[in-house]
Amino acid sequence: MTKTLKPLALTLMAAFATAPVHAADLTYSEPAPSYEEPAATSSGFTGAYAGIHAGMSSERINPFAGDKEFMGGIQGGYNTEVNGVIVGGELEYSHLGDTEVDVPRGALIERHRVAAKAKAGAAMGETLLYGTAGMAMTSLRDGKTVEGPDGWKPGYLLGAGVEQNLNANLSAKVEYNYVRTNDVRSFDGVTTSQTDISDHVIKGGVNYKF
Repeated sequence: MTKTLKPLALTLMAAFATAPVHAADLTYSEPAPSYEEPAATSSGFTGAYAGIHAGMSSERINPFAGDKEFMGGIQGGYNTEVNGVIVGGELEYSHLGDTEVDVPRGALIERHRVAAKAKAGAAMGETLLYGTAGMAMTSLRDGKTVEGPDGWKPGYLLGAGVEQNLNANLSAKVEYNYVRTNDVRSFDGVTTSQTDISDHVIKGGVNYKF
């Protein structure tokens, strides 16, 4: 009886000794993989920039009608991204090439313009579509038959454009601006008049992003 029980006891002791190991194997699980938030990506249109522009300025929106003058200038600004929308501000100087604008009994000449513009748009890959609006100060000169106001006259600017990234630093754009200047005084030698004048500008430009 003793010889029979001794192997049985040894078998039971071995079974109890290995039981915790098997239990531990059953309860162990691999740790869950950690989740990392994807890094935010920039649209490529944010930050400071400066550039040049050139185009045509005319009193008429049709670029093939009326007097047209070559214009050009410089610009600089800053863009940021807010909830997927590109917003920014820009300062711009343009020489308008002596664009003529009609007033009673003659025409005045627009020569210089300084504009402060806000803009907002949507980036689609490497292309930005945007609208712009702001304030413009225009210097006017006397025409052939009429005299104009001295100094600079304030007005407002509306526009739209498209900008394309060429590489990490350079981009090219095409932009249209409508500028209206109200209550411009003119004198034809006999009578004094006040007129609302406007012009249309189509220009292309290049920006360098810092």
